[in-house]
Amino acid sequence: MARPDLNLLVTLDVLLEEGSVTRAGERLALSPSAMSRALARLRRATGDPLLVRAGRGLVPTPRALELRDRVRGLVQDAEEVLRPARTLELATLERTFVLRSSDGFVERFGPALVAKVGTEAPGVRLRFVRKTGKDTGPLRDGGADLETGVVEHDPPPDVLTTPLFIDRFIGVVRSEHPLRAGKVTTARYASARHVHVSRRGLTEGLVDEALRPTGRHRQVVTVVDGFSAALALAKASDLVATVPARHTANMRRGMYSFELPFQAPEVTVSLLWHVRLDADPAHRWLRTCVLEVCRHESGPEGPDEEPGHPGPSRRLRTDAVD
Repeated sequence: MARPDLNLLVTLDVLLEEGSVTRAGERLALSPSAMSRALARLRRATGDPLLVRAGRGLVPTPRALELRDRVRGLVQDAEEVLRPARTLELATLERTFVLRSSDGFVERFGPALVAKVGTEAPGVRLRFVRKTGKDTGPLRDGGADLETGVVEHDPPPDVLTTPLFIDRFIGVVRSEHPLRAGKVTTARYASARHVHVSRRGLTEGLVDEALRPTGRHRQVVTVVDGFSAALALAKASDLVATVPARHTANMRRGMYSFELPFQAPEVTVSLLWHVRLDADPAHRWLRTCVLEVCRHESGPEGPDEEPGHPGPSRRLRTDAVD
C-alpha cells in the first residue's frame, strides 16, 4: 500500500479554514488549477468530497467538519517538531541530571554547583553518582548525563570532552606527623609509610613513576580505592597520603599538606558527555554551570608551605586513580 502524501495535510488544513479553492491557492502560492488537483487528490485519499458547492461558494461535508480540528492539531504539531527549540526558560525548567564523578569531586565542587543550579533553575535536580571505572557506557546508554575524569586515551567518537582544570599531587599528613618538622626531602618522603589509592588494588601508580628517577621508592603499606579513605587513614595515623590538591581541598582541612620534593605528576580533569546531548539547551546550560564552577573554585589550593624549591611539575595523560 502506497504511503499517503503528508503534504496534503497542510493543503487540507488551509482549504478547510478558507472554504475556497482560490483563497487557499493564494495562501499556498498555488494556481487555481493546482489547488483543484490537490483537492481531487484529497477526495480520493479520504473517500469524501470534503467541500461541495452551495450556491456560489463551497461548504464542508460532515466528514470535513469531523477532520477539521484533528487536521489543525496535526499540522501544528508537525510545525512544532520542525521548528528550532524554544528559548530555554530556566525558571520553569524541571529536569533531573545525573553527574558521574570521581572521588572528591562532589566534596570539592558539589556545594557551589548545587547552589548555582538552585539559583538559576530551582526545578532542576542533580543526582551525583560515584565513578567506579573508566567505561563511558553510562553516557552512551543514558545512565549519566555528564561525567568528570581524567581522559587517558582519545574517547570514542560519540563522546565529547572539554578540560575543566589541572590538578597536581601533593603530600598530606596529620598535623602532628613527624614530616611537619623540618624540610620534606625526597629521602624523608620515601622512607615514610604510605597509603596508596588504586581502584584496581595496585601498589604503584603515578607518584611512584614520578619518584623513580630519584632512585628511591615509597613504602606502601596500605591500599584503598579512594582519596577520602586515604585521607581518613592519614589523619588517624602516621601514614602519608599523596592526593590531587584541588580534588581534596575540603577533605584536607585540619591536616598538613606539602609540595612533593620531586617532579610532581599533574592530571587534566575533563568534562565528558554524549554527542546526542550536545545541542540540548538544558544540557548545554548545565555544562556551562559545571565549567564556571570548576574554573572559579579551582584556584590555587596549595599546601601549607613550600618545602624549598621542588622540581617542575609533569603532566601525565592518564587516570589519577589506577
